[in-house]
Amino acid sequence: MSVIYLLISISIIVAIGFFIAFITAVKTGQYDDDYTPSVRMLFDDELVQPKVENPKIESQETL
Repeated sequence: MSVIYLLISISIIVAIGFFIAFITAVKTGQYDDDYTPSVRMLFDDELVQPKVENPKIESQETL
């Protein structure tokens, strides 16, 4: 039974360590992306829709 308590405590310590490492990485700008915004305009090609002429609707005679 004491082994379970030992494993749970070790896993909590490891989880806290990973959480601290994640918070440190976020605060130091590890996940800031400086490259993608500079090249994003190169890949934002808008699709050019071909112009479709509106068919003329023939007026119907009213009775």
